[in-house]
Amino acid sequence: MYRILLLILLPVFAFAETAPRARDLGIPFDGTPGKWNAITDVAGVTVGHETIIRDLGEGRAVRTGVTAILPRGAQTSNTPVFGGWFALNGNGEMTGTTWLEESGFLEGPVMITNTHSIGAVHEGVIQWRVNLGAGDASGYWWSLPVVAETWDGYLNDINGFHVRAEHVKAALERAASGPVAEGNVGGGTGMICHEFKGGIGTASRVVEAADHDYTVGVLVQANYGERELLRIAGVPVGQHITHDKAYASNPPKSADTGSIIIVVATDAPLMPHQLKRLARRASLGLARNGSVAGNSSGDIFIAFSTANVAADQTATGVSIDTLPNDSILPLFRATVESTEEAIINALIAARDMTGHEGHVVKAIDHEELRSVMREYNRLQE
Repeated sequence: MYRILLLILLPVFAFAETAPRARDLGIPFDGTPGKWNAITDVAGVTVGHETIIRDLGEGRAVRTGVTAILPRGAQTSNTPVFGGWFALNGNGEMTGTTWLEESGFLEGPVMITNTHSIGAVHEGVIQWRVNLGAGDASGYWWSLPVVAETWDGYLNDINGFHVRAEHVKAALERAASGPVAEGNVGGGTGMICHEFKGGIGTASRVVEAADHDYTVGVLVQANYGERELLRIAGVPVGQHITHDKAYASNPPKSADTGSIIIVVATDAPLMPHQLKRLARRASLGLARNGSVAGNSSGDIFIAFSTANVAADQTATGVSIDTLPNDSILPLFRATVESTEEAIINALIAARDMTGHEGHVVKAIDHEELRSVMREYNRLQE
């Protein structure tokens, strides 16, 4: 029994460490990444995925999942973080943002899934928190979870409602620091980006602000964009790799169909209004890769800071640390650069997928991409 389990699980764990990333292919990016070049470079942040892949017969296929980002790891349920959010275009959903805007606190994890599983994940997070015990003074948890989505209905039987509370629990309990699996995992399992296979991607930057070193980490669920608009490190890749497009045989009514969720984490001491400013800057990293935030795209971003651990201790007065606005320019730049690279990492890590009703979405070909980058003298070899 143990030998069989090891044979099954080892490739899953190895994926996060051995799958090539954009820098492995020689794609150049600005800035200095952290140890893992991931959102988990922000100390305390953990990430977990639950991937659901099943074939149901008669053309029905499940290609979906859940991704969990815990700002303070195991302490996430008990210790909120300052947060802020921003919608570049609102054809999507991120629950819990009304209270986030009002209170300035992100209370609990950030969850990402498919559009029609928002409710199941929302309920699953509350159940997870209740099962942890404790709760507030009344003995129960009061929860308004943050759950975000993008649509995976081309590859996934999205109306089959296959995400359940047990999948939410698995993603949360699997959350860990270190390298983060990317591509066809968790909430990103069935996603499409610039008409290539898309999914989860992450990156980070270490910068100096106000004479201190801080880390900014970004995680994306990338499911947006037209092929012709794709740019990688400034190269119009989408104008060169024009074959094997998703939707080629059955194009959607709107060319800008799709969405992206972007989660920004930092250890810099920022107030909620400053974190909203940070979330806005994710738009610029997205634009570098060719997004125009089309009418039917849900481009929704959230940012949080792991500093000021005692900020929610309301029983007594608490001193809050913060950076002055004049000092946060390096954090803006780090957010832009990390977002840009996280999206490309999602594209590079993704693999070809055959899904619901036999739909096939091809991943970007690494050697073909390298050839285009070389043509523009933008490949580091």
